[in-house]
Amino acid sequence: IWEVLEKGTDEFGPIGHGWTYSAHPICAAAGVANLELIDQMKILDNVNEVGPYFHTQLKEKISDLPHVGEVRSEGLIGAIELVEDKKAHKFFDPSKKFGPTLAGKLLSNGLIARAMPQGDILGLAPPLCISKSEVDLLIGGIAKVIEEIPFASSWLATGSYSKRSELRLASWALVA
Repeated sequence: IWEVLEKGTDEFGPIGHGWTYSAHPICAAAGVANLELIDQMKILDNVNEVGPYFHTQLKEKISDLPHVGEVRSEGLIGAIELVEDKKAHKFFDPSKKFGPTLAGKLLSNGLIARAMPQGDILGLAPPLCISKSEVDLLIGGIAKVIEEIPFASSWLATGSYSKRSELRLASWALVA
């Protein structure tokens, strides 16, 4: 085991371990309690039921919109890839930060979105307990915002979007 760790460190850098809460008995107990709740509440059954619906709605409601290059998902994790030119699959100029701009616009419309750092990609990770009707609200809200945004260069250049677009939020959720 030591040889693998030592060689991996040379290739990938130091291996993080020994944080304040790692392997702490209280944290381990909380993790086990959380797994028990997931089982009791049949959360994974919901993921198995709603996940394919989530995928279908992404494909049907989002993929054909202008400036959407690709949508993809697995279970309840998904992504919307944004492009300047759909036919040529040409991405936006990275300096325009279109993903964070769109995330800010979504936030101002009651949706929390994460602009992924790899480019103009919006990551989707709704709560595992999301219902089909909530998926409809989420996907419908995203489609509405994408359809309403003027994709002209001037919109991006003027920064006419919420400053909250710079937030790097970890998941999608409907804001109550």
